[in-house]
Amino acid sequence: MKITVAETKERMGSLAAEAAAAKIVAAIAERGEARVIFASAASQFEFLEALVAHGGIDWSKVHGFHLDEYVGLKADHPASFRRFLRERLLAKLPCPMKDFTFVGGDAPDTTAECARLEAAVRERPIDLACIGIGENGHIAFNDPPADFDSNRAYKVVPLDEKCRMQQVGEGWFPDLAAVPTHAFSMTVKQIMWSKAIVCTCPDARKAEAVKNCLEGKVSNMVPGTILQMHPDCQVFIDPPAAALLSK
Repeated sequence: MKITVAETKERMGSLAAEAAAAKIVAAIAERGEARVIFASAASQFEFLEALVAHGGIDWSKVHGFHLDEYVGLKADHPASFRRFLRERLLAKLPCPMKDFTFVGGDAPDTTAECARLEAAVRERPIDLACIGIGENGHIAFNDPPADFDSNRAYKVVPLDEKCRMQQVGEGWFPDLAAVPTHAFSMTVKQIMWSKAIVCTCPDARKAEAVKNCLEGKVSNMVPGTILQMHPDCQVFIDPPAAALLSK
């Protein structure tokens, strides 16, 4: 794991975008396409802004995948991750992406939706996963105690209160009662099977999670600790997020 502490949140996003772009360009050069997972969260604001402005990526050769989505939420809901990615990623690209596999949060059959997503993501290996770390240490919506053993690509998971309160704190929902209790999430193993991971995690409110995930013992009670085991994981943080690190 490589950890980079940038001077500012904006610089963090720029450095993470440079790292991600390098992986995408290399995959396209090697196989003619890149398969990339994208997260939807406040931690991704600066990263996505820098990535779409990069200029060196042929987006027509990129197949994007959706990391997670709330169960029961329609695509036009203000907190929908589909809406987030359409507005902050797809709408700002210089050309259309080759394809994008979204999670249908309001799919009537959650089992069938997970199977559809798995078939798509398993067609070929994933080149890059662009993710963040939650205040409770989650990656995607794999809250503690996370399932480190499932071989499925996606599953429906319960959201713990700390995770749901984070969504309120970030302004996506007016109160806890409005936050869905379950979500579709890419599994831990599926994320870890990505050839490379670029993780961005800014802000002081993430400092405890950053310390626990980057310096703690690998445990499903702190899901992000599993990133320590990936052979090509780059983590980008700003000074407030790095404040509790011992080194």
